[in-house]
Amino acid sequence: MAAGDRMPDRDDEVSSVAPRGTTGGRHAREWLLIAAAVMAALPAPILRLGEITGAFHTGFPVYVEALIFGVAIFAAATLLTWASEVAETEISAGLALVVLALIAVLPEYAVDLVFAIRAPHVAECISFAPNLPIGCEDPHPSQLAIANMTGGNRLLVGLAWPLIFLIFYMRTKISPMPVQKSNALGIIFLGLATVYSFSIPLRGQLSLIDTAIMFSLFGAYLFISSRSPPEHDREFIGPAAAIGAMSRPKRRSAVLIIFAFAAAVIFAAAAPFADGLVETGKSVGIDEFILVQWVAPLASESPEFILAGMLALRGRYGAGMTILIASKVNQWTLLLGSLPLAFSISGGTISPLEFDSRQSEELFLTASQSMFAVAILISLSMSRWEATLLAGLFMTQLVLTDGTIRVGFGILYCVLALAILVRDVPYFRPFARAAKETWTDPGGGGGSSGLPEDVADP
Repeated sequence: MAAGDRMPDRDDEVSSVAPRGTTGGRHAREWLLIAAAVMAALPAPILRLGEITGAFHTGFPVYVEALIFGVAIFAAATLLTWASEVAETEISAGLALVVLALIAVLPEYAVDLVFAIRAPHVAECISFAPNLPIGCEDPHPSQLAIANMTGGNRLLVGLAWPLIFLIFYMRTKISPMPVQKSNALGIIFLGLATVYSFSIPLRGQLSLIDTAIMFSLFGAYLFISSRSPPEHDREFIGPAAAIGAMSRPKRRSAVLIIFAFAAAVIFAAAAPFADGLVETGKSVGIDEFILVQWVAPLASESPEFILAGMLALRGRYGAGMTILIASKVNQWTLLLGSLPLAFSISGGTISPLEFDSRQSEELFLTASQSMFAVAILISLSMSRWEATLLAGLFMTQLVLTDGTIRVGFGILYCVLALAILVRDVPYFRPFARAAKETWTDPGGGGGSSGLPEDVADP
C-alpha cells in the first residue's frame, strides 16, 4: 500500500491489498516516523516519574526542562493526529474528534485543577493587597484557577480559531471558510453554556449547582457526538496509512495504545512545561497572575493548537475547526464545572468556590467573547473580517488590563454579537435545519456550508 491507501473494512481484505508479511516493510518509512515521535515523547513521562518518586533528578536548568516537555507535547500531538484519522473510521467520527479534543486539552485541566485543589488549604486573601496575613498567597489559588481557565478559553477562540482561517485562506484564497454542518449542535451547546455562564460573574462564585449544569451539557454533547457514523471511506497518507493497513484487531489495539500513550505524555508534561515557562517568566520580572493567565495556558493549550493546525495544513480544515469547537465546548462546560467539584472534594466542603471582582471581570469578558464566537458560527462559516476581529480584539485586550476597559471589551463583544445575529437572521433556518439533520440523521449532516467538507489545496 502506498501513501493514500484506503483502510480495508474487513480483515480478509488486508491480503487483497497487501500480502501478509509485507505491509510493515512497505510502510517502513512511516513506522520509523511513528517510532521517532514516540522517542521524542518518551523523556517526559520518564523525567516526571523520576521527579515524583525521587528516584533521580536531572539537574537541568528550568528552560531546558521546559524545552524537553514542550517537545514531548508536540510529539504526542503528532501521534494523536495520525491515530485520530484511523479512529474516525473505527468509531463515530464526531466522537473520535471530541475525544481527541479532550485528550489534547488535558494539560489545561491538569494545571487548572491543581489550583482548585490547593484553594481550600490556603488562607483567604484580599486580592493584591499589601501586608497580607501569614499563610496567605497573593494571588490566591482560587483566583489563579479562574485566571488560567479564562485565559485558556480566550486564547483558544482569539488565537486558534483565526489561525485555522489563516491557514485555510492562504492555501485556498477563499473567504468565508465553511464550518461543517455537523458542528451545529455543538454550537448550540456552546451557546447554552455561554448564556448560563453570564450568571457566574454576577454571583461571584462557582458552586456544585454549576457543576451539575455544566456536566449535564457536556454529557448531552458527548452523547450526540457519538451518534455520527464512522467514515469507512477515509483514505490515509503517511503514518496513518501504516496504521490503517494493519488487520482490524491490531489496528484498533494500535490506536488505543497511541491514544493512551499520548494522553499519559500530555498529562505528565503539562505541569512541568507550564511551571518551566512561569518560572522563566518570573525570573525576568513578569507578574505571576499574567503568567498563569496567558503564558501557562499558551503552553497547556499547545497540543490542541498543534493538532488543529496540522490537520488544517493537511487540507482537513473542517476537522481542525471541529476539534477547536469541541475543545471550547468541553472547556466551557466540563472544565468550568470541574473547578467547584475539585474545590469541594479537596476541602471536604459543599461551599462554593469564591472569587473577587477581578475574576468576575475576566469571566464576563470570556463569556462575552464566547457569545461573539457563537454568533459568528451561526452562518456555519467564518469570514476574513470576522477572523480578523476575533484575533484583533483578543490581541488588544491582552495589553489593556484595566478592569473598566476589560468590562468595556466585554460589552463590545456583546454588541458585535448582537449585530452579527441581526445580520445573519437569514441563516437561522439553514442552521436549525443543519442541527436537526445532525440529530435525526447523524451520517447525513456532516457536510459544510457552501463548500465541500474539506476544500482541497489549489
